[in-house]
Amino acid sequence: MQKARLWFWTLLTLSGAFLLFLWAQAAVPLAAQESTRTPVPTLSADDLERIAELQRVQLGTVERIAYSPDGNTLAVAHGNDVWLYDAQDLQRAPHALSGHTDLVTSVAWSPDGRALASGAADRTIRLWDVQSRRLLRVLEGHTANVTAVAWSPDGQFVVSGSEDNAVCLWDAQTGQLLRTFEGQWSVYAVAWSPDGRVVASGSEDGAVRLWDVQTGQLLQTLEYAPKVWSLAWSPNGQKLAWGADDGAVHLWDVQTGQLQQTLEGARASFRRVWSIAWSPDGRLMLAGLFDRTVRLWDVQTGQLVRTLEGHTDSVNAVTWSPDGRRFASSAWDGTVRIWGVR
Repeated sequence: MQKARLWFWTLLTLSGAFLLFLWAQAAVPLAAQESTRTPVPTLSADDLERIAELQRVQLGTVERIAYSPDGNTLAVAHGNDVWLYDAQDLQRAPHALSGHTDLVTSVAWSPDGRALASGAADRTIRLWDVQSRRLLRVLEGHTANVTAVAWSPDGQFVVSGSEDNAVCLWDAQTGQLLRTFEGQWSVYAVAWSPDGRVVASGSEDGAVRLWDVQTGQLLQTLEYAPKVWSLAWSPNGQKLAWGADDGAVHLWDVQTGQLQQTLEGARASFRRVWSIAWSPDGRLMLAGLFDRTVRLWDVQTGQLVRTLEGHTDSVNAVTWSPDGRRFASSAWDGTVRIWGVR
């Protein structure tokens, strides 16, 4: 009897300890849990030497492309529609998101991959449910072509840039226009800081502007000469990169407020950087250029490590797969190409 009672109390104690362990695990903030995950691997030096074109699909007009957060789908802005391709097999028939009445110029996935935002020359932004391919809502307010769209890191808001000189902040759940950031020329690029507190905009006047999302205040203007076509925050939020008409990618240190680095390599006669993207681990910079090339730099050393040729017209968009092992490019030659280690 005594042994049975001892066994009962031992089992009860162990059960309680186990439940306490489960509660403690659940109580750990998501950010803390994520911080213990293994960093996303990037391409090694040996991998970089072996990068080649893996897939290609020939279309008509292609303006922008974007990998889904899970890496399974590639969104392609094609004509007046957004086409959703199987990223593992571009030859499979895509699904179309139709509704815009003019050229789609920008696409962006929500952080959870359930929704997609598209901006177009019809002056609207459309939000789509990806699984059902249903139009969720239309965001109206711009008076000229919408050139760029981006989701906030928490998926609650969408920001858009336009040739009407405005950057607009929208509630993604209601479609309400919350705030307009004004005071620049035609806007060609927008990007959220990873912490969601700041929106960067790049415009025709050659300036990069940083806006406080909460107050709408202009925090800083980075004066620059050539037009700014593309913007991207580093994954850790410490640097902001932009591509411009001078054929280089410029890295600005957010903490010091200084231009830290310039990544050069474009041919002198074809100087324009249409699109840029950091690798998921922040070690590599990917760019699509007017000179028909896709270029990769080692950010730490500033060295140009690969120049990929094959496109026969300007490369207007580049995007990394979330695992950092592949990337895609599109160009005005009508092709979308996926690159990786063969």
